[in-house]
Amino acid sequence: MTANIATLAELLDAAGTTWRVYDIGRRVQKIDKATFADIESTTRPYPYPLAQHALLAIQFWDPKASTEPYVWFLKLPLDEQSKLVAASRDHFANMVLEAIGTQLLGSEEEQSKLDNNPYVFTPNANKRAAFNAQIKVELHQGASQYYEHTQLYMSGKLGWHQWQSIAVQGLADFAARLEHADNEVALLNAWDSLPAQVRQPLAAQLENIPVSTAVAEKLAQAVKNSIAQTDKISLIDNLRALSCTSAVGIGAQAVDAVLASPLAIDADICQVIAGRLWQHLQSPERLATFMENSARVVNEQPIFASIFADLVAIDTLRPHVLGMLRSEERSEHLSRAIGSLFS
Repeated sequence: MTANIATLAELLDAAGTTWRVYDIGRRVQKIDKATFADIESTTRPYPYPLAQHALLAIQFWDPKASTEPYVWFLKLPLDEQSKLVAASRDHFANMVLEAIGTQLLGSEEEQSKLDNNPYVFTPNANKRAAFNAQIKVELHQGASQYYEHTQLYMSGKLGWHQWQSIAVQGLADFAARLEHADNEVALLNAWDSLPAQVRQPLAAQLENIPVSTAVAEKLAQAVKNSIAQTDKISLIDNLRALSCTSAVGIGAQAVDAVLASPLAIDADICQVIAGRLWQHLQSPERLATFMENSARVVNEQPIFASIFADLVAIDTLRPHVLGMLRSEERSEHLSRAIGSLFS
């Protein structure tokens, strides 16, 4: 990198852009600039690691022009402490400087020179839709052309069977705008009636939204209903939809209800809790129960090792996960699963 540009933040600033950074791995969420500076300087671990990578969306635009923002979707490697591998970040920045210089706000043609960059990736359709929806809300822009039809469907006026015409982007816009119009009331009234074909992609959008206490209460009741009916498919959707709620206590109680149920030793349920509700595992007791259940999963492919690797990479959980290795109170199941990590 050039002598006076040492970070991506400096590169974006040198180009005169206005910019924002989002995590787009575990869920779509903004990373403030102070946190991003600490991540770039490796003074703090990446808070949302996924498979030893930071999955980032960096959006930037010319504050003096009305052009559409540019976006880089980046997959940057992390070390064993989940800190950014600075050499890879430098490599990416050098490739940018070589391909387009510091004039980052060039044409689409200029930007396309980065398409074959090893750090650039394409997020899945759900994440792209969620990102687009959140950006439009933050920039006070209108929603997509699919939004109004989704609102109409969610009101129940079309009939729940008329789901074929619902677009993922429309569901993303609806989720990102829950506080607008009567969207939250519509969601509360519709949730129990939604067919799986709508509930599933909508849950994948709601997992990026800190839903209100009223919505969290509704979803927590739906979690209990799914457990009572041993309905794993709806339980996964309910947990995903609830996972980002700002009503942390309600989310924690829902996780506890799952952990006390027979579905707690299902591989998919364990992966949903680790991947989407990890923040509730900061309680050492809840973490111990969860890891105990993960060790008991009967599956062709033991999932304990992948869940252990996922959770130990998260800075807020690492001390608790490592502490469990030293615990003398663990069961034989858990001891065997831990032993298999080192064999």
